[in-house]
Amino acid sequence: MTKFKGCIDIHAGQVKQIVGGTLTTTASELETNFISSQPASHFAQLYQTYNITGSHVIKLGPNCDLAALEALQTWPNGLQVGGGITDKNAKFWIEKGAAKVIVTSYLFPNAELDMGRLNKLVAEVGKERLVIDLSCRKRESQWVVAMNKWQTLTNTLVNQETLHNLSEYCSEFLIHAADVEGLCRGIDEELVLSLSRWSPIPVTYAGGAKSIRDLELVDSLSCGKVDLTFGSALDIFGGTLVKFDDCVIWNRGH
Repeated sequence: MTKFKGCIDIHAGQVKQIVGGTLTTTASELETNFISSQPASHFAQLYQTYNITGSHVIKLGPNCDLAALEALQTWPNGLQVGGGITDKNAKFWIEKGAAKVIVTSYLFPNAELDMGRLNKLVAEVGKERLVIDLSCRKRESQWVVAMNKWQTLTNTLVNQETLHNLSEYCSEFLIHAADVEGLCRGIDEELVLSLSRWSPIPVTYAGGAKSIRDLELVDSLSCGKVDLTFGSALDIFGGTLVKFDDCVIWNRGH
C-alpha cells in the first residue's frame, strides 16, 4: 500500500520549501514557499516519533552539511540523505547515520549517464544502501531526467528500460516531478501510473501533492506500488492543505 514519506529540504542551512523550477544559483530568482524557524533536527525527531520511515533529507546546494548531520544524529539509520553525493563521500554519510544515500547529478557528468560512476558507488555502499534520484521534467510526451537542481536536462529518459536497467544497482528510486514541485496544484497522475508499471523496485514520488486525498489517488493509480511525499502543502511546512496528523493516521491504517 502507498505510504506517506517525509522530506527535509535544506537550502543555505535552513529547512525550506522551494518551487522546484526556480531552484537556480541566483538567489533573486528563487521562489520559496516556506522557511522554517526550526532546525532540521526538529523534523527528524517528528518523523522518528511517528515512525515515518524512508523519509529523505535533501541538501540543496552549499552550507547544508551541518544541518543534515544534525538530522541524521537525531534519528540514526532512520533517514536517507541526498545532495552532492559521490563515490568519495557516500560512505561518510552512511557512517554518520544515513540509512541510505540518494544520488543524481554525480551519475550524469556532461548530462550523460556514467555507469562507471554508478558501479563505484555500489562498490562503496552496496546496492541496498543506494537510492537513485531520477527527478525529471516532461518534454513533449516523455519525461527527461533533470540534474543540477533540476535545471539541466540529461540524455536519459524516465521509462521502463531505464528503470529496469538501473534497478539492478539500487534499492529504491526517488522521483520529483520538477515541473509541478512546490506548486500544490496536483500530482502528475500520468507519471505516477507509469512509474508503477515500469519500476520493479520501490518508488517514492514527489511533486504537486495538495490534498490528503492524493494518498488515496496515488494508491489507486499505482496499486499501492508508489509512495508519496508532501512538501509545501503540509502544515508542518507552513501549508494549509494537508495536516501531518492525517498523514500519520493514513500510514497507521495502511
